[in-house]
Amino acid sequence: LRKIWTAAMCKELGKISQGWGNEKGTDTVQFLTHQEILAIPKDRTVTYARIVVDYRPQKDDPNRVRITVGGNLIDYPGELTTRTADLTTTKLMWNSVISTPEAKYMCADIKSFYLETPLDRKEYMRMAIDLFPPEFRQEYGLDAKAKGGFVFMAISKGMYGLPQSGILANKLLRKRLAKKGYFEMPHIPGLWKHVSRPISFTLIVDDFGVKYVGKQHADHLLAAIKEDYTVSVDWKGELYCGISLAWNYEKGYVDICMPDYVNKQLTRYNHPSPKRRQNTPFAPAPVVFGRAAQDLPPPDESPLLDAKGKLRVQQVVGSFLYYGRAVDLTILTSLSEIASQQAAPTQKTMERVDQFLNYMATNPNAVIRYYASDMVLNVHSDASYLTAPKARSRAGGHFFLGSLPVDGCPIRLNGAILTQCTILKCVAASAAEAELGALFLNAIDAKIIRLTLEELGHPQPLTPIHVDNTTAVGIVNNTIKRQRSRAMNMRYFWLLCHEAQRILKVRYHPGQENLGDYPSKVHNGAHHLRARPIYLHTKQSPRFLPRAERPSVRRGCVGRAGDPYIRRTPLPNIPSISRTYVAPAG
Repeated sequence: LRKIWTAAMCKELGKISQGWGNEKGTDTVQFLTHQEILAIPKDRTVTYARIVVDYRPQKDDPNRVRITVGGNLIDYPGELTTRTADLTTTKLMWNSVISTPEAKYMCADIKSFYLETPLDRKEYMRMAIDLFPPEFRQEYGLDAKAKGGFVFMAISKGMYGLPQSGILANKLLRKRLAKKGYFEMPHIPGLWKHVSRPISFTLIVDDFGVKYVGKQHADHLLAAIKEDYTVSVDWKGELYCGISLAWNYEKGYVDICMPDYVNKQLTRYNHPSPKRRQNTPFAPAPVVFGRAAQDLPPPDESPLLDAKGKLRVQQVVGSFLYYGRAVDLTILTSLSEIASQQAAPTQKTMERVDQFLNYMATNPNAVIRYYASDMVLNVHSDASYLTAPKARSRAGGHFFLGSLPVDGCPIRLNGAILTQCTILKCVAASAAEAELGALFLNAIDAKIIRLTLEELGHPQPLTPIHVDNTTAVGIVNNTIKRQRSRAMNMRYFWLLCHEAQRILKVRYHPGQENLGDYPSKVHNGAHHLRARPIYLHTKQSPRFLPRAERPSVRRGCVGRAGDPYIRRTPLPNIPSISRTYVAPAG
């Protein structure tokens, strides 16, 4: 191993400096002599270097070493915010590809994106000379340049960790692509289009996710990028920002997943395999009947965790949050509950973390399937009243792209593009106010998604938002007399304005058919077993699942198209659902 990683270290050092062997240098850093060290400007902080090592099997060279800059010590006076696409915009792009005739998807990655961008001022860092391999020290004469056991370097181009690297590299790329007719949408960060060609792409740092109709247009984009950068291209579009995609253009669907991500995290936290299946990521409060049902749950009086335990709780929440937002929405409520306790976690919090990890070990590979659709946004909004700590309520929302609304026709289900799971900041005085608060948050996201869909070429009718509270629906639709509702937060009446402008259409839908109910509260294991196949796609047929996981089949069930085996799974607590929801076409 020493030989492998020493060679990888020399390769990285040569790439950021003046070269090493067959590795061409970028002249990003220059090693300073003693006289040049004394000439460092007084207004610059000499920061530290951090070495990051990883094994990336999907890369040409899997043994990767990256030298990053301690950016927390850099005081840069300019703008630092970089516009990049978010997960929702990326998922909308994938839905647009699979729903547009003859459209295809490809991925491109710029190599050494930061290292090719000149800085507007030099920065400085140092690294212990013992960290340099002996052969590299001899080649560059670093022993004579070292001072106090450190090698000092001047940074003249962008590096990983520099706070200004992202914005400077993005501005330079924007300037170069503008010459070829490519521009970023002014109101949608990270979404780019061409002035005349049928091509668009999302940009996250140096990763391009490209939708194109006609290969000649994709070639035009690649030619524009290759004039100034070295690019690696994935014509199959199978990996984007850590998310794997399996395209089936003939049958009209795409599956997204993050294989082996959960297993890597369980190995990272040294979590043993559970002895039995764990079907719920967070234990719900016990059901209490009668007068005691209105009592508050007892406070957590278990001892506080030490610094090491607190760090573990925070790391688990942070590492699985991206996974939950990307592919597995069933864990978002549990992560929210644990995150609300991470500032002062207790022994009981650690027990909940262990239960959560057991659930992830039981369900390691979540898959979301997007079917071709009419690209019409559908929103289900719900709230659970006084279920969060400190007498607060939790808002839930389920966003998916379905068919054009036709009276009397059922809604076609699809994979979620966004799942809202948050705690209302204000304390709601009634269930109706909590429902209005959740509706307000979901409507804000719906407006942004509507704008993105229209820029992608999918005009939107009135966006239907399904709510299971008649009072909230009546307030927004102005069908009930509003008197005491005036005491509710004024911003909730923003919804009335958008209803009047015919942007949103708030509809009443029974609670048993509201898909926003699931992320708004904590459920038991039996409920998770019933609901998980509705929100996620399971490749394995129920006939091969363990008996405890086999969903029941009865009248009024939802079927998934294209499955050779039985795939009819009832929505939880819904006696008859076939009148309202059907499986996607095809």
